[in-house]
Amino acid sequence: MKPIKDLSAGEISSIKGVLFDIDDTFTLDGRIPAEAFSALWKMHNSGLILVPITGRPAGWCDHIARMWPVDGIVGENGAFYYYYSEENRELRRRYLFAPDEVKEKRQLLEKIKGEVLRRVPRAIISADQHFRLFDLAIDFAEDVPQLTQEEIGEICRVFEEHGATFKVSSIHVNGWFGAYNKRTTTKLFLKERFGFEWEDARRSFVFIGDSPNDEPMFEVFPVSVGVANVSRFVDMLNSPPAYITTAQGGLGFAEMADIIVKDRV
Repeated sequence: MKPIKDLSAGEISSIKGVLFDIDDTFTLDGRIPAEAFSALWKMHNSGLILVPITGRPAGWCDHIARMWPVDGIVGENGAFYYYYSEENRELRRRYLFAPDEVKEKRQLLEKIKGEVLRRVPRAIISADQHFRLFDLAIDFAEDVPQLTQEEIGEICRVFEEHGATFKVSSIHVNGWFGAYNKRTTTKLFLKERFGFEWEDARRSFVFIGDSPNDEPMFEVFPVSVGVANVSRFVDMLNSPPAYITTAQGGLGFAEMADIIVKDRV
């Protein structure tokens, strides 16, 4: 991983938008620092397309799409995207599953939930689970003392044994049924919302993240960035980000934003 300051003028000039993770990328110690939110507005005002790509739930995404200076949001690790239509003054929602499929998937996830809590007693269900539509989030670091790697691995094994897809973030293990992830739905969103063909999108957007569930994005975007705390997970990544910031979390996000917008007119 190269220092973020090594981004070339050519790479910077080609950037049309920023795709970004939220937890421990846009946040720092569980909160959004002023520097990060200011950087978001700065990039918005410079004309960049801004899209959070997150594992956070539908309820959060509804608020973010309406209230933040962003052009849309991919949520629950790719189960859907939302964007707010200024012209029609309404929130537009695009789900990957029909409503009648959700009930069956929730029943399967309920079985997994019970088994996780039996096999990993220190784990808890994420506090934001009530706002989720498609996945199950197991908290191992947000509202509980940090679980061990062995305990996190056991959570992952439960999902795997039930044939579920799962990803490990910096705070949760998220599991779901369906062949999607952050990358597949980002591709769909950029095509349907803005008309970007995938190869053009890969060259036109930077992605910034911090953890293993961001790896599908690190893998395909030539200008991919990890905030400094991604170094905690580097041994778990087959495809680490191309660049890394010196600061952690939201401060690293702001560091990247300053470099990108510095010479934009």
